[in-house]
Amino acid sequence: MTYFYNFLLAIFLTASSYFIGSLLLNNGITIIAAIIIGASVVSLGSITEALGAPIWLIVLVPFPVGMTLLFLFLREPIHVWLITYMTTLALYTVIHVVMSYFFKFHSLIPAWKLGGS
Repeated sequence: MTYFYNFLLAIFLTASSYFIGSLLLNNGITIIAAIIIGASVVSLGSITEALGAPIWLIVLVPFPVGMTLLFLFLREPIHVWLITYMTTLALYTVIHVVMSYFFKFHSLIPAWKLGGS
């Protein structure tokens, strides 16, 4: 049951970065769109991890999905999408570092075990 809760938390954290990132630039996506992106990105990362892929592929695979879904939901020109995505990525990185450092929780793929955990 712990994996399920970690999975939901990872989706929430990822969705939060997309929602807040787009909101900061006044071209916000809906919370439902953010949850869809978060669920897609985390699910794809988890599936890739479960298939035994190397770490670089586990990290790489979810990026195009998140980028594409943000572009589709945002409905803005490429330059606005790129700035929004970079803002989202920066927020996600901060959230990831905080969750990893203080809570030993990998906020992208719940199955990953951090060093020393």
